[in-house]
Amino acid sequence: MESSVSKSKFKARALEYFRTVQRTGKPLIVTDHGKPVLKIVPYREDPDAAFLELRESVVRYDAPTEPVGADWESVG
Repeated sequence: MESSVSKSKFKARALEYFRTVQRTGKPLIVTDHGKPVLKIVPYREDPDAAFLELRESVVRYDAPTEPVGADWESVG
């Protein structure tokens, strides 16, 4: 589970949060008025690590030119 912190709290204790992310390896979400704006993640030297995180997250479309949902009306 990712933890989160407001920008104002993050600003005052940024170094502490950086060290926590580095030590635990868990991402930290920084929020602004309750909305996520930044994600602090540990640096990984292994370039394949990014691909491992994306594994099984991409949706496969069998007919990419066909509509993906119910009938939509165009606005115009």
